[in-house]
Amino acid sequence: MFSGKTEELIRRVKRAQIARRVVWVFKPAIDDRYDAIQIVSHSAQRLESIPVKTTADIEAHFETVRPRPEVVGIDEAQFFDERLVDVVERMAEAGIRVVVAGLDLDYLGQPFGHMPALLSVAELVTKQSAVCMSCGAPASRSQRVHPRAFALFKDKDRPADEQVLVGAGDHYEARCRRCFVRAVDTPTTFTVS
Repeated sequence: MFSGKTEELIRRVKRAQIARRVVWVFKPAIDDRYDAIQIVSHSAQRLESIPVKTTADIEAHFETVRPRPEVVGIDEAQFFDERLVDVVERMAEAGIRVVVAGLDLDYLGQPFGHMPALLSVAELVTKQSAVCMSCGAPASRSQRVHPRAFALFKDKDRPADEQVLVGAGDHYEARCRRCFVRAVDTPTTFTVS
């Protein structure tokens, strides 16, 4: 988180739009942190998208909407089901340029669902890092912070250790490998002297 993944997706998609390519952008409907329809970066860059609940919804869009896209963007890919890998592969084999943004690791530092499989079939992988909120080093981990994050689940019947908890700076902070804790941790506070 906070590494500029969505910002980079928006940049690449906008370049395709400038080149007058037919572009579709999908986002998981579960991610409504900043907007229900647009993808929005933490730096407030925005792009129209198609919110979908499942990978099957992406496939259904291909069956019903014309013209077919030349470029497809998919944000927060870790929130989709494992069928996404097959769907992305079929799009690429059909000559569609596919740009995917997502987290490769979950809040415990473990591979996030189907993301390792998606990374393995990609022709180009750009791994971005954030800034560690504890020490300032390059950060590649998403630290779930403060136990109150668990109370913010909309569905109170979900277990507290569930892998998916959609949130931003109030739920997570970027950490480097050295400062990362494999559990919920309290946020880092800076003092200025």
